[in-house]
This record gives sequence, structure tokens and C-alpha cells, in this order.
Amino acid sequence: MIFGEFSTTEAEGAVLAHSVRLSDGSLSKGHRLAGEDIERLAAAGIERVIAARIEPGDLMEDEAADRLARSVAPDHLTFSEAATGRVNVHSAVDGLFVADRAAVDRINSVDPAITLACLADHVPIRAGDMVATFKIIPLAVSGAKVAEGVEILRRMPVFEVKPFVPHAISLVATELPSLKASVMDKTARILSQRLQSSGSVLQREERVAHRAGAVAHAIRRGLAAPDQLPKLVIVFGASAVIDAGDVIPEAIRLVGGEVIQVGMPVDPGNLLVLGSVGDVYVVGAPGCARSPKENGFDWVLDRILAGERPASRDITGMGVGGLLMEIQSRPRPRDMVAKPAAQISVAIVLLAAGKASRMGEGGSHKLLAEFDGVPLVRRSASIAMASGVSDIVAVTGHRREEIEDALSGLAVESVFNPDYASGMASSLVAGVGTHAAQKADGVLVMLADMPGVTSDDLKKLTAAFRKANGQAIVRAVSGGKRGNPVILPRSVLNAVMRLEGDVGARHIIETSGLPVVDVEIGEAAHLDVDTPDAVVAAGGILKG
Repeated sequence: MIFGEFSTTEAEGAVLAHSVRLSDGSLSKGHRLAGEDIERLAAAGIERVIAARIEPGDLMEDEAADRLARSVAPDHLTFSEAATGRVNVHSAVDGLFVADRAAVDRINSVDPAITLACLADHVPIRAGDMVATFKIIPLAVSGAKVAEGVEILRRMPVFEVKPFVPHAISLVATELPSLKASVMDKTARILSQRLQSSGSVLQREERVAHRAGAVAHAIRRGLAAPDQLPKLVIVFGASAVIDAGDVIPEAIRLVGGEVIQVGMPVDPGNLLVLGSVGDVYVVGAPGCARSPKENGFDWVLDRILAGERPASRDITGMGVGGLLMEIQSRPRPRDMVAKPAAQISVAIVLLAAGKASRMGEGGSHKLLAEFDGVPLVRRSASIAMASGVSDIVAVTGHRREEIEDALSGLAVESVFNPDYASGMASSLVAGVGTHAAQKADGVLVMLADMPGVTSDDLKKLTAAFRKANGQAIVRAVSGGKRGNPVILPRSVLNAVMRLEGDVGARHIIETSGLPVVDVEIGEAAHLDVDTPDAVVAAGGILKG
């Protein structure tokens, strides 16, 4: 390819490097100049153009990008159409993205005109996530160089997605007087949340004394259970492992297993134990895995659930990037290619699990108060349905049966949050973790106790989200002051799944790095009914 400035009279067949505006229209960048184009340019008094003259053996940018992308094994991947020299690659499944850095570097060293960018190695991803992009820098590139890149891509797995395989999990938790039962309950709950993306199931939990023999017997029972799915045993010790001869490693040896690794160069996560009994892994989880924050346990768990067989060298090789202690998880960038608005889906998570403590001890439940003869929770769900979203999930908790009865007959999925008393975070996690929420481009979080919010308000929020191509946080405001509801794009849902306590998503909104679009809906954005007086003032009648 010869790039430069050409006399217009000699530019026929060249490809424009920049768009040219004419009185009767324009010629776009990348347009190959034909005879009639030369006449139009001459008539406009344009004597020279910046363009590229394509030489024999060159490939145009789109064809070159397409050839490279199509050389990647298509298993569990989808590819965009080539445009402006770019092909984006997406995952078709939930799984683990795996990249060979050396192979990616080889592609990028073939020619500066050819580039491949991808996610970091061993990153968990969801179906639809963008994982890689091929980009041709100039308007055309040597066909021989493209062929060299194609050969590399065909010869070795430069990158791939390994789908998560559902497993049957046996949890063994050891007990000491110093460890509260509530901590163990929380551990089981958070482990269940970690397993959701892979479709794995916490099949059983057994609590035993913090002794190697007791742990070994529990491991044996987990291995002997008649599970239909591949097995995985996870052991949470009441006391941290400090030696290769400690309780958990010794228990693995007592059942005839192999201790693969004690300790890992990831912080938090240093005190992990990895072993196996036959073809079943036994993981001694570090204490930090009792928290939903990312730690070394996640790195090992993801590999096992994706069908990998981690060995000692894999664990010892995790030191670079293994300092997680001070890292705040941020959403991964997603493909910014515009989608038709109608294809951008929004699910609603209706939060209806709270204790309504400000209604008074043993008092009426605010969500059962009637507005125009309809219980508030049913009214809120009906408003959500009228907004035209893809799915609606109602999270229930306090007085579950009555709330679910009030929702009966509506096209609303109910999910129970057994930990509702801990605060809003657990309800957000319960709702966002559902399949309906995870498959949507955005989740509209709606509080069930806001009687002023209308279906038109929800439509305005959804329209703003779609206008932003699903890549912004959309927030209802009143007079410019933030309120509710809020739409969270899919890219921040992993961060939501790590929330704990009586907190909402405000911190995620403020630190995500995503644009925030405020939509004015008036006083409805601030009107909730937390007290009996507020219910009456808003036009409700106390019931239940």
C-alpha cells in the first residue's frame, strides 16, 4: 500500500484516508475513488486528496480483520461483522477466558498494522462479554502478513473460552468454640453465591470438629454421596492452616489423597490448600473466602469449575498480579458497538424483602397497605409489568408468604432472601444473581415501597439506558437530587454480587468509571413510605 497525497486527476482507484465533504454530498473515509468521483472532486475544485493506493497482494482492512478472526477456533465464541478494520469477539457462554500471552505477542509482532487485544488470562466472563478484538490499523495490509497471522492462529490456541461445568459441591466446615455459628452460616451463603455463575450447587454441608480424623470422615462421606454432577469438596477450617501437616492437609492424606499445594502467592488467599482424591479436587479455603471480595480462592475455584486440572506449578505461577489486597474491582469494559435499542434488554429487580422496622413492632406491613384497593407490593409489580421490560424478579423476605400471596397471578418471578435481616445488600445479591437478571443488558433496581413511581417513569429510565447503548448507569432524580429507581448495566453486576450489609449500590455507582445519566421524574424519586404516617400521607390505607 502506498499512502500519501495524490493529484485528484491521478487518484482513480485509490482509497480515501479521510472523508471529503462536497456540496452535493460527501465521500467517506475508505471509499475507493471511481471515475465519477474524480469528476465530482474536480468540479468542486479539489485538486489533491490524501489516500492509499492499493498494491497487488494487499488486503483491505475489513477483509484482513475478518480472515484473522475466522482463523480462531469458534468454540464458545461469536464474531462481529468486520467494520472499519475491526472484528470483535464475544463469549457465547459463561466461563473462563484463557489466553496464551506468548501467542498473542507473536500475532502482534507480525506487523504493526495487525493488532490483537484481549482480556487478561484466566478471567471469568459471562455470555455476551467481549473478550478480544482484531484491529487493522491502516486501510490495507499485506496479504502475506495476514497469512502469517492466520497460520499462527490456526497452529495454536491463542485464546479460548472454557465453559463452566456445573459441579456438586460438598462443604465441610470445622468448628471451634471461638467461631460463631453465624459466621459459618454466612460462609455457606457466600459460597452458594460464588457458585451461581457456573450453575454449580452446594449439595450438602457438614460441620465437624477441627480435627484431621473428623474432616477426613466428612470428606469420605462427600465423595461417597450419589451425585449426578462432577464432585468438588471444599473445606473451611475454623483455624487458619499454618503448616503442611495441619488439619486440612492431613485429612486429605488420611483419605488416601494427594496434597498438591499448601499456600499460594495471592493476597488475600495465601493460606489455600489444594489436594485431590482420585479425580476429585479437595480445596481448603482460606479465611478470606468467607468474604465475597475477590481472592485467591476465586482464582483456583474458577479453574476447577472450567474443567482445568490445576497443578502446583499453576498455583506458584500466580504471583504476578496476585496482590489483590488494595485492588478495588471495577467492571470490565464491554463492546461499545451500538445495538438497536429494541435489542437492549432490561430486567427489573423489585426489592420487597425488608423488615419494615419503622412501621413499629408488630405493626402493619407497609407493602400490604392498600393504594386504590391494591396492596402496595402488587401495585409496584403491576407498574413494573406495564413498563415493558423483559423480566421482573421480586425479592421477598420478611413475611414472605403474605408478600408472595399479594403477588400471586402476576408474571413475576419471586426469589426468597433468607438473609433479608442483614440489610439491602443481600436482597440485591439475591435478585441480581437470578438468571433473568444475569442475562439482561441492564437491571432496574426498584424499591417496592415507592408509590409515586409510574410505568411512564420506568419507561423514561429504560429509554435513557437504551439511548446510552446500555453502557451507562441511569438514575432517577428529583430536582437534580439523586433518588430511585436506578438502572445498573451488566458490566457492574459482578461488583453488586460482592456487596454486604445494609448498603445499596451507591458506592458502585460512584466508583464504576461509567457515565451516570440522571432522569428527572419529580418527587416520585424520593417518596417512599417507611412509617404509618407516610403511608397515610401518600394515600394508602394500612392493612395487614
